[in-house]
Formats: sequence, C-alpha cells, structure tokens
Amino acid sequence: MTNGPGKSDRPVVPAKSSNKAGQPVAEGMEGRGLAKGNLPQQNASRTPSREDAPSALERVRQAASKDKKLRFTALLHHIYNPETLRKAYFSLKKEAAPGVDGETWRHYGETLEDNLRDLSHRLKRGAYRAKPVRRAYIDKNDGRKRPLGVPVLEDKIVQRATVEVLSAIYETDFLDFSYGFRPRRSQHNALDALYTGLLTKKVNWVLDLDIRGFFDALSHEWLVKFVEHRIADRRVVRLIQKWLNAGVLEDGKRTRVEEGTPQGGSASPLLANVYLHYVFDLWVQVWRQKRAHGDVIVVRFADDIVAGFNSKADADQFRAELTERMKKFHLELHPEKTRLLEFGPYAIDQRQWRGEGKPETFNFLGFTHICVKKKSNGRFTVLRQTIRKRLQTKLNEVKAELQRRMHEPILEQGKWLRAVVGGHFRYYGVPMNQPALAMFRFRVGWYWHRSLSRRSQNGRVLWNRMRRLITRWLPLPAVCHPYPLRRMGVIT
Repeated sequence: MTNGPGKSDRPVVPAKSSNKAGQPVAEGMEGRGLAKGNLPQQNASRTPSREDAPSALERVRQAASKDKKLRFTALLHHIYNPETLRKAYFSLKKEAAPGVDGETWRHYGETLEDNLRDLSHRLKRGAYRAKPVRRAYIDKNDGRKRPLGVPVLEDKIVQRATVEVLSAIYETDFLDFSYGFRPRRSQHNALDALYTGLLTKKVNWVLDLDIRGFFDALSHEWLVKFVEHRIADRRVVRLIQKWLNAGVLEDGKRTRVEEGTPQGGSASPLLANVYLHYVFDLWVQVWRQKRAHGDVIVVRFADDIVAGFNSKADADQFRAELTERMKKFHLELHPEKTRLLEFGPYAIDQRQWRGEGKPETFNFLGFTHICVKKKSNGRFTVLRQTIRKRLQTKLNEVKAELQRRMHEPILEQGKWLRAVVGGHFRYYGVPMNQPALAMFRFRVGWYWHRSLSRRSQNGRVLWNRMRRLITRWLPLPAVCHPYPLRRMGVIT
C-alpha cells in the first residue's frame, strides 16, 4: 500500500525485533518471523484521514490480509475518530450496570457530542486514563461464583472502538477453527463444525480440554508481545496496557492486577483470542501438519476447546505436548476437567465388546454430545441434548422470577414467559433435541400454574383454563437450526 496525502496506515517494519532484549520472545513457529529492515517509503502523515471510518478500516483490513507480517504504526486516529466513538457508544447496552463512577448510558448521552469530543481530544493528546473496574459476581452452573469486571462507560466506549479497529487486522489472521466473539462465528457455527468433523473425519477419540481460570491467568507480558506482532503503534499498545493495569475496585479497595483480563469489558474477548491464537491455534496448526499420524479435528470457542483424533497415541502425545506448551505461557490444563474419551463410529461396539458399557459423553456450549446409532439404518450419529444441569438451572431461574412476578397481570406474565421460552428454543432447538425442549415447556407451564394458584385464596386455577393460557403464551417446541451437515454444505 502506498501512502498518499492524509493517509497514515502504512505498516512500518522496524529494523529491530519487537521483543525487548533479554525478555521472552514469541516463537518462530507462531507464523511471525523476526522483523525485517525498514522498507523504502514515504513519511507517514499523522493527519487523520478525511475518508469515512468504514473505508479507512477496509484499507487496514486489505493491508493486513495482503501481508501477514506487516506491523501497523498509526492506528490511534481510527480509534479517537468521533464517528468511531459514536458508533461504539450506540452499540453498548443501554441498561448495562455502571462502573465505579456511576455513569449511565442515558446520562452520558444527554450531552453526547460534547462528551465524545472531549474523550476524542483526551485520547489524541494521551490524557485518557483508564479507571479501575468494579468487581461483580454471577452464579455458575456448578454453584460457584464467576468474577466479572464492570468498566466505566467511557472505558467501554474506547474499548469497543479499539476492538473494531483491531478486529480489522486480526480477523485476517485468526484461523478457521477459532470461534467465539468473532463476526459470523457463533456458538452454533462451532457446534456445527464439531458435529461435521465427528461424522466426516476418522475420529475415534475426543479430548475435552479445559484451561484452568484462563481469563484470570493470561500473562500481561506475553499478551503485549503477541499484540506487538501486528501493532507497532505504541499509543495503542499503551492503551491496552492501561486497561490491563487499571486494577479492580471491590468493597472500596483497589487491587492491582498483575495477570489476567477482567471478563466484562469489550476488549477482553479480543485479547483472549489474540493470546490463544499464538499460544494454541498456530501451534495446533503446525502440530497437526507435522506430528499427527491420522485425522485431527479442533474446534475452539474462546477458551472452550474440543479436539478429535483418529488414534489414542496421537491424543496422548497431543495432550502431553500441549501441557508443556501451556506452562510456558503461564497457563494450565485443568487436570480433572480435561478428559480423553473414546468417542466415534466404533466406540459403541468396541466398548460393548470389552464389557465397558456405553461410551462416555462430553459437554460443549450447552449441549451434551452422545454417541448413538440411528434406529432407521444403524449408522453412527451424534445426539446433542441440553445439558441437564443447565436445563435445571434455567428452570430454577424461571421459578424464582415467577414468584417475584406472582401478582403481575397474566398478560404481562405471558409476554415475559413467551420471550423466555422462545429464546430457549432459539438456542437449544437443534435436531433430535425435541424431548428436552418439550420438557422445558411443560415444566415452565407447571411452574406458572403453581404461581397463579398461590396468588389468591380462591383456590387453584383449573387445568382447562391453564391449558388455554399455555397454548396462547408458550411457544411449541421447534427445531430452529438445520442439520449441521446440510448447513455446512456436506450434503444438499
């Protein structure tokens, strides 16, 4: 790409390595060679482009796709562009919890243009400072609490704008088996890819991987080095460091965080994907090509990873080498949650012949994956059912909320339940999961009947009336997703 007047996106390759001497460096196998010498070029202008933001980012995307080793020296002006900040503001949830400063989306929007103009100026002159995140906790399915970090509104805006700019670069780098927090690569895209791989490749063993406390354990030092593979704009790197070092405010006490990135911020998913791209994805790509003796499939959704192997020897070797690989980058595979299980077209017969019972199952993205044979032709397939614990947790939430809404008008209760049941079906409505969907609808209707019967002393609501209410307000179970082999284009 050639620089012209007012353009500052020319990636500059410095004469020295991006990693500092005497400190750990990223490996050559990561697909990023050491930096070459400076190329003949015009001096890059620091004047912001007069082009609109989408076209400017498209130029960045094209440059990143054309040369995987280019390092961008001037990206900050894309971030502090008022249009980019405005777009980031309107992409935030209006009712999201405020950060430590108490600033809400609606209050900030009352003087939006003045606030964005001030924020843009502070970013431009380096006066922007990240504030500590507010610690919050949400319940996990296993009964424990998941820590979240709630940034202040301005940090959310800047993070969202930064993610938009950096995604234009990193989306050209990320590999095909990487899903999660990426455009058009949702949970169901990952589920379909896994299902298709299990049925079309020679897979007999499945390795269900769990990285212990990933978001809380990733190394700031290594993360910065990985970012510097592509980003040579020190202002953008310092911006990321500000978020990493902002600390956490809990019970009025600020704690400095030496590692990890708080879940809850807009930048955390992208930074996590960047980290695992270098630590895991590129390594897997090389390992699969040079070390494996049979078919290997991999699907990664953020830090949830499933790998399939033709032979147990490949699976054992992969697990051992990956364990050592993770240690180098301050990560650890959970020894209890990381499991190797026999899973595939021959698992049922092999385990039955050995007298070991049915094949083990594994969970991925809300579904339990089960080895079964079709009743129609006896062929192997993968049955995906709603995780029982996940189903019960959701039902408990519905039950508690119905108790809170007990005295609301039936019309309001019905509208809310329709949204809850419909949302559940839209996610879990995959082929062969209809029994779990029907069970969910039945239990919701039962809890609703109990709630209506208890809100008055006139007695229980008759089932004839209840059936009419359920028929009117609760959607029928429906398959909302086609068969993965059809959606992935394997069959038509």
